Amino acid sequence: MTDHRLEPTPQTVHWGFFDATLTPAATIQSGDRITIRTVSGGRECLPAEGSGLAVLPEHRAILDTMTPVMPGHLLTGPVAVDGAAPGDVLEVRIEDVRLIQDWGWNVNRPLRGTLPHRFPEGRMLQIPISRNAMTAACPWGSTVPLRPFFGVMGVAPPANYGRVSTIEPREYGGNIDNRELTAGTTLYLPVFTPGALFSTGDGHACQGDGEVNLTALETALEGDFTLVLHKKKRLPRPRATTATHLVTMAFDPDLDDAAVRALEDMIDALGAIAGLAANDAYALCSLACDMRITQLVDGNKGVHAMLAFERLPRLDRAAIAGF
Repeated sequence: MTDHRLEPTPQTVHWGFFDATLTPAATIQSGDRITIRTVSGGRECLPAEGSGLAVLPEHRAILDTMTPVMPGHLLTGPVAVDGAAPGDVLEVRIEDVRLIQDWGWNVNRPLRGTLPHRFPEGRMLQIPISRNAMTAACPWGSTVPLRPFFGVMGVAPPANYGRVSTIEPREYGGNIDNRELTAGTTLYLPVFTPGALFSTGDGHACQGDGEVNLTALETALEGDFTLVLHKKKRLPRPRATTATHLVTMAFDPDLDDAAVRALEDMIDALGAIAGLAANDAYALCSLACDMRITQLVDGNKGVHAMLAFERLPRLDRAAIAGF
């Protein structure tokens, strides 16, 4: 295993889009570990001068040099994995996630979010973060605990999609916004283009299921990832494992359709990793699987299904991803 590092610079960041034709910012071997540093937000998200909240110099350099290609996120990457090809699966082991600045931002915008009819005016908040206490001090007087994760983790989309916004999560991952994907968890992504082309960003200091007003507490993060390639192993959509749970995920403009796909993926995964017949897996899901709303605000809404490993009668650890 070789360790790599990727800093956010105007040469290593793509702003607002995924594209299968992007030139890799780094190329690594399967099983290598890479530390990726990310920043979040355009100039309108920065704290006012004199606020006492420091902006990272690399963030300022990017904003001074770049403009968004499409509305969306600042992503560091892409990272190519040597030998990756369409029809493979990329295993993304999220080894660690670290806060690298002492503030974050939250915004709701007109015509966006879950309740645009009730909150038609936009509002931007910059919220101080204590990295020592792992809390954020909200302006209304309460504190919230921090549980950082990357909102966007994805590979390049199929080439025929062309250039697509980072806002909508799809089968290649992207703006998943799943608060379960913290340090110590593993994300599995289907590969659609040579090299896989993994990118990440949209750092979240904390987020509730739903991300209801449009954003989480957005901030700058640094993560350690081990990228492992599984050849000729197919997945319809991203899925994940935590220390205790199998997680399937789906995205659709219709929340019901997203729930149906996430549930079907869970049933299929239970057949692969535990040998359950489909009707037994369906019954087990009704007894023990939690269907959760990932987010409601990204065009394609998200649902994730979570089932504890301890509820399974047997478990094939070699097939843990269920592909």
